[in-house]
Amino acid sequence: MPEIKVTPLGAGQDVGRSCILVTTGGKNIMLDCGMHMGYNDDRRFPDFTYITDGPLTEFLDCVIISHFHLDHCGALPYMTEMVGYSGPIYMTQPTKALCPVLLEDMRKVAVERKGETNFFTSSMIKDCMKKVITVSLHETVQVDGDLEIKAYYAGHVLGAAMFHIRVGQQSLVYTGDYNMTPDRHLGAAWIDKCRPDLLISESTYATTIRDSKRCRERDFLKKVHDCVERGGKVLIPVFALGRVQELCILLDTYWDRMNLKVPVYFTMGLAETANKYYRMFITWTNQKIRQTFVHRNMFDFKHIKPFDKSYMDNPGPMVVFATPGMLHAGLSLAIFKKWAPNQNNMVIMPGYCVQGTVGHKILNGAKKIDFENRTSVEVNLSVEYMSFSAHADAKGIMQLVRHCEPKNVLLVHGENAKMDFLRQKIMQEFNINCYKPGNGETAHISVSSNMEVEVSLSLLKHTMAASSTSPALPPAPTTSGKAEEPPTKKQKILHGVLIMKNNSMKILGVNEAWGELGIVSHQLRFTERIEVEHIGPVQALTSSLHTLLSQKLGATQVQVVSEYQLSVADSVVINIQDDNDDPGKNILLSWTHQDEALGSKLLEIIKANFKK
Repeated sequence: MPEIKVTPLGAGQDVGRSCILVTTGGKNIMLDCGMHMGYNDDRRFPDFTYITDGPLTEFLDCVIISHFHLDHCGALPYMTEMVGYSGPIYMTQPTKALCPVLLEDMRKVAVERKGETNFFTSSMIKDCMKKVITVSLHETVQVDGDLEIKAYYAGHVLGAAMFHIRVGQQSLVYTGDYNMTPDRHLGAAWIDKCRPDLLISESTYATTIRDSKRCRERDFLKKVHDCVERGGKVLIPVFALGRVQELCILLDTYWDRMNLKVPVYFTMGLAETANKYYRMFITWTNQKIRQTFVHRNMFDFKHIKPFDKSYMDNPGPMVVFATPGMLHAGLSLAIFKKWAPNQNNMVIMPGYCVQGTVGHKILNGAKKIDFENRTSVEVNLSVEYMSFSAHADAKGIMQLVRHCEPKNVLLVHGENAKMDFLRQKIMQEFNINCYKPGNGETAHISVSSNMEVEVSLSLLKHTMAASSTSPALPPAPTTSGKAEEPPTKKQKILHGVLIMKNNSMKILGVNEAWGELGIVSHQLRFTERIEVEHIGPVQALTSSLHTLLSQKLGATQVQVVSEYQLSVADSVVINIQDDNDDPGKNILLSWTHQDEALGSKLLEIIKANFKK
């Protein structure tokens, strides 16, 4: 039985470094190529030697990147420029525009601030992006003669896409990260009811069912307001694009409504980057944002100003949105170190934090954080977690499975224990297999194969003609009072010969099959002799028989061959013999074994009307 093989090189029972190798229909496809935000050693990038000892380009048919987050695209320049992959890379246009922005930011942190040496350069990022082929939403891209991909809207962040991948008769859907709930600037994920052999879904929030969005927003605003009112500072670590726009819209509107004067800041460059790309890809946002852009820029905030590093030491309350979102580097970590010892201050983590990051440690209750340069920071400020994450929760994942109707599900990008809970739920509710391989493990998913078979037009016509010989009856009422389907709409049995030739299969009529295969057929025919009383010339009996059968079967089914012979449906022959020694005549009815049903019917008609 054919199978789909899935091996996570990252995001297998783990969040971070998404990189999944899929083999289906003889094609090798890499889904995402991310880095792990929790490591600074070799574990940061996927181990590409696991795939093949030879050149990656010869082994992989294509790479698909779902969106611009670094845990999904961060290892791409390393793979193309340092490992040496030069094959096709597919992503949406917004992802292609935003990937180099985030990759360059990460490179600066790693090389210019931390002094790392074995890292890709700015020119490598540019050369990598030259290899990218963009995909539009709902566009079917033919990678080669057998492999095709199609992108669907995933919500989550600007440009995020799910991908439907088809190789011959086998198909799978890779979700990347997605959100089934619309928010203030993006719509909800959507995909066709494509019934794939396999759905590979993220499972970041496999056991979480989020409360009402409005309640979460109200709680967020109250916590921020309470903190600044008592003179504290609020740090909100965010990624450059996505949640920060969502939360800035929320906070700016609230500050305006409440007429608050406490300063709110964002990282320098954040607004320019956001405005530029949201304006460029406005069709990827939700309807409200699209309509607002006509009148004013939704991201030109009234109360939120650019942040300068010198503001860290300013007295008094303030709110700061700073990158990156997991407190693993950059300005957000620098501000955290400065503000963490003061119990009046607060940090609000609005999304998931990967294991190993400072964000993950403080969410798990750490009161002291040790750093690589032998320094440590006491954590006395309040730590709040509020899920404004743009990932689907457990309810959203189940909703996608229900809509997509896959034959199998495979979970990635989640924690093992939580995945296990969701896996059991999927298997119980949908009665399908669900897999959760770890990094380096291969899941073998058996899939049923469908075969395309061409059916001969003449065989179809013959079958329809034969079925139409049954007398038309009025629809019979059923017990429910509704009439049954007329016979013409009911399923019909097709009798033919299945032949395989030149790697294709056809169902043909018997005679067609003999001709196609060059075989001389031996035909078995049945003949029935019926004696009838008829005085007068043979032509009169032939004409009478023709009229009767035309009424019963339809005029097109019965042809006069000669004054002694009729043909029915081109295969049943009726000969009329005149016995000079007897006033009666003989009708010889002859049919092949394939036309037994029609021959039997004709026999009944003739006997009922002409037999002695």
